[in-house]
Amino acid sequence: MVSLAIAGIDLFGKEIPSLDDLKKLWPLVNSSERTRAATLEKSRQHKDPLAAGLGLLFCGQAKEAVEKLEQAADCAVKHIGLGHAYRQLREFDKSLRELDKAARKNADAMMTAMEKASTHRAAGNLEAAEKELAPYTNFENVSAEYHFQRGKLLDAQGEYEKALANYQIAVDLDPSHAESRFALAYACDLRGDEEAAIVHYNHLIKMNPTHVSALLNLSVLYEDRGDYEKASHCAKSVLRWHPNHPKALLFFKDIESSKVMIYDEEREKRRDRQSKILEIPISDFELSVRSRNCLKKMNIETIGDLLRTTESDLLSYKNFGETSLQEIKKILESKGLRLGMALEDKAAAPGETAIAQGASQELLAKSAEDLELSVRARRALTRLNVKTILDLINKTEAELLGCKNFGVTSLNEIKDKLSQFGLSLRKLD
Repeated sequence: MVSLAIAGIDLFGKEIPSLDDLKKLWPLVNSSERTRAATLEKSRQHKDPLAAGLGLLFCGQAKEAVEKLEQAADCAVKHIGLGHAYRQLREFDKSLRELDKAARKNADAMMTAMEKASTHRAAGNLEAAEKELAPYTNFENVSAEYHFQRGKLLDAQGEYEKALANYQIAVDLDPSHAESRFALAYACDLRGDEEAAIVHYNHLIKMNPTHVSALLNLSVLYEDRGDYEKASHCAKSVLRWHPNHPKALLFFKDIESSKVMIYDEEREKRRDRQSKILEIPISDFELSVRSRNCLKKMNIETIGDLLRTTESDLLSYKNFGETSLQEIKKILESKGLRLGMALEDKAAAPGETAIAQGASQELLAKSAEDLELSVRARRALTRLNVKTILDLINKTEAELLGCKNFGVTSLNEIKDKLSQFGLSLRKLD
């Protein structure tokens, strides 16, 4: 059995660790699949309901944790643990009641207030969270935790720049405050300050080499930069401790694929040439006055317009005869083109993809944010003005990959999310 002891702290020792020590133990429990599994097994077997309940809580088993902690002797640690567990279960009123009980058991007043602020914020009651923080403004020059909580509240209020400033103050006051450091890194990442985000994520990893979220976010940043070796190293670091981590497995696979991805320069050049040909204006060709006037009245201005027009369309127009038709066909033939060919090769038009996929209008009208994508993917969709799921499925893979800092990992993330709804990106023939 794994003994969960670090710096003399043991969750299952003779004495229950202090609240500060428990905070240090939490990331240890989740540092690897092996350690978490061992903790879970021991928690379920341990006779002391307080230690067992805390162990279950650390392992993310909030419901089981509540059952054990309710059996424990009355103490501040018990009620703090229950406050956390009920918050995870989104039973916010119960969480607040337990935290009040912890305060009556002489738990640190400021710590309890910070916990209550977290619960209010999770419940969406931002005004109440503000009231919990208000008495501690005099700690603004000494407490990293205060600034972390202030930053989280400001984030929830949409005051993103002020939130970032508070996270920065928090890490200035306490460089080892991991939650503030991650919040600062994430805020920089979200705002496109990738250099700063990389610095802060790396700082976190130096403090805790098994910090999963920091490693995965770094992996995405490095992949976007084309630094596949560093990206791969980050993903492999997660898999070393969490061999079955689904996101790390996906990221590693995508990064390895990116390493060998071949860019077909000649094909891209051909596409570029074809695109330029289609944009050539009709006025560049020596046409008869009759042909020129007819095309103008039909709003046919480019070669591309002609490729979307059939012989019958032209001949049905008044004053457009066989002579003009042959004149135009000859011009197109000189470039290896013909009338109506764009209609024959036409890709699905916007909206047709959705119909073909049998999606409901209600689903298609949903915000793309409902897909709960990563920061990187959301930023890319914003740049592409993708607001709804319909907007998204009418994009091609090429359109997404053409967006700055949008890599294969983000593409596969979107494809995976869409597949859950039976949808896919638009495909070109």
